[in-house]
Amino acid sequence: MMFKMMMCKEATRLMSKQLDTSLTFQEKLSLNLHLAMCHACTQCNRQFRLLHQTGRHFEITLDKQAGTPPHRDGDET
Repeated sequence: MMFKMMMCKEATRLMSKQLDTSLTFQEKLSLNLHLAMCHACTQCNRQFRLLHQTGRHFEITLDKQAGTPPHRDGDET
């Protein structure tokens, strides 16, 4: 079996996906291999994670101020 290097577009799709759900073993492996070789995508992944954490922190802060329980993935709105 021949391994094909993932393109940056697919890597960014997986970076975004992993913030919301679990990746398959193959997706994780492919993404980690790509990140090991692509500095630009490594930086992008750091920025995605920072934005996600900042947004989550902001959401929790607003929920506390409003006195409502924090939103959890899978909850209906």
